[in-house]
Amino acid sequence: MSKSASQCHFLCHIDEIENDSSKGFIENENGQDAIFIVKKNDKLYGWKNACPHVQGAPMAWRKDQYLNTQKTHLTCFAHGALFEPTTGLCIQGPCLGKTLEKVELFVSSEGVISILELKNKNKES
Repeated sequence: MSKSASQCHFLCHIDEIENDSSKGFIENENGQDAIFIVKKNDKLYGWKNACPHVQGAPMAWRKDQYLNTQKTHLTCFAHGALFEPTTGLCIQGPCLGKTLEKVELFVSSEGVISILELKNKNKES
């Protein structure tokens, strides 16, 4: 299904995210990134920046720092929960078995990464 430019939010070019790294996007009213992308084995995975243990708690301890030091898992700085970067499944910590909320990514033939506009669930339409 084709998405029009007005429905999508441009994030970056695919080359701006290195393998085994993460990058946050779309700053919210608290100055934190609303979503982040992880690149593993040349594949991109998009996640909302909210730990399932504490609703809305941001994952990163500082800008773009979503991976542990070994760069093998996503980690929540608040309580050390570890998540699989490709599935979002928590494998260690207080939210064991829960998953991060996936963000669907669109990559153009030119390598431009976009998402559909995020909607605030707390706002009325």
